[in-house]
Amino acid sequence: MSSRIYSIVIDAHDPAQLARFWAAVLDYQVIFEEPTEVVVARDQSTYPGLIFVPVPESKAVKNRLHIDLNPDDRDLEVERLLALGACKVDVGQGPDVTWVVMADPEGNEFCVLRAREGGV
Repeated sequence: MSSRIYSIVIDAHDPAQLARFWAAVLDYQVIFEEPTEVVVARDQSTYPGLIFVPVPESKAVKNRLHIDLNPDDRDLEVERLLALGACKVDVGQGPDVTWVVMADPEGNEFCVLRAREGGV
């Protein structure tokens, strides 16, 4: 017996706004929305999706789990993400890494990798 990832849940001050940011990043769509939950996915039957739920507290420390993006062109993707509202952040990664650490509009870190064939 094994499990599959069905969804990844992300705490947010403004779930609808953060969901729309990530939908734009991933070329996903909002497939469900109510005040207590906003779900984005490629479509109704493709998983995992991202679920955004409201929380009252602010993010306080570096995320222990984050998303890695694998674009065709890292530098072009970083520019696109900056235009969407992301920002570059320093979490101690150093100058010689091949990825760019960024944060979404609510401060959740994620990485933009240089292109990797086959998603590896």
